Amino acid sequence: MEKRNATADFILLGFFNHTRLHHFLFTVVLAVATASVLGNALMLLLIARDRRLHTPMYFLLSQLSLMDVMLVSTTVPKMAADYLTGRKSISRVGCGSQIFFFLTLAGGESFLLAAMSYDRYVAICHPLRYLVLMSWRLCLQVTAGSWILGAADGLLQAAVTLSFPFCRSREINHFFCEAPELMRLACAHSSVFEYAMYICCVLMLLVPFSLILISYSLILAAVLHMRSTEACKKALATCSSHLAVVGLFYGAAMFVYMRPRSSRSASHDKAVSAFYTIFTPVLNPLIYSLRNSEVKGALERWFGISITPKFQQT
Repeated sequence: MEKRNATADFILLGFFNHTRLHHFLFTVVLAVATASVLGNALMLLLIARDRRLHTPMYFLLSQLSLMDVMLVSTTVPKMAADYLTGRKSISRVGCGSQIFFFLTLAGGESFLLAAMSYDRYVAICHPLRYLVLMSWRLCLQVTAGSWILGAADGLLQAAVTLSFPFCRSREINHFFCEAPELMRLACAHSSVFEYAMYICCVLMLLVPFSLILISYSLILAAVLHMRSTEACKKALATCSSHLAVVGLFYGAAMFVYMRPRSSRSASHDKAVSAFYTIFTPVLNPLIYSLRNSEVKGALERWFGISITPKFQQT
């Protein structure tokens, strides 16, 4: 039995049933995912095209957009194909690939958001020393580090997860292969690995999240001492928008990966996973970029239209 299941495909139960309500929800999710890919792809092209955006800040934004495009592409096409065709099987290689790419991108984005918060701290609190404290060398180092740490986490968890025998039901109650859900099917004693995975998630989530909180706490302290009311409002609006995305991303990720196994619910995990893998990426171009005056200027130069009235400048 173990040998047979070691090579057999898994079955993804998916997120939707074939009811009228779920047809509508599927259409909404697909539309949001498409908007996310198009919005982030537009940001990538815009930053690459406009020389005025060739700065460390916008380079980090381009990496965030790249990660979001790849994150949505890792899960949504397979989910849509399964729902439309009714074929819900996924091979062990395909399942391992989803785990690897998902954790690589989610982990990399976690550290990248921390780097972006540091960039905002330097820009607001030390504007005259920005080019020194946020040099291109440091920018490239933290970006490469984000990708490497995410890839190391993804490779380790994918390899170890798939090394367990799966002699129970091969049905995964999810719309993509996620390590915690796959471990539910393992018939071997996995408490040591789950504890190690929990520690890994603490490091991958809480450490960057703590750095983000420190950066924005220092920003808030500096903003409160600003004499200009307009500058104070602008900084607060920018930081509150950024913190909203950070809170959504980290809150959902912690809900899925940092709870004990006994308190997990498959239906809740699916909903939360859909939130931070599909819905959060569509907010990033709006909050981090399209509300920015320099990005709006680049769009106006590219398309030759005025978009200033559509977005509030921050």
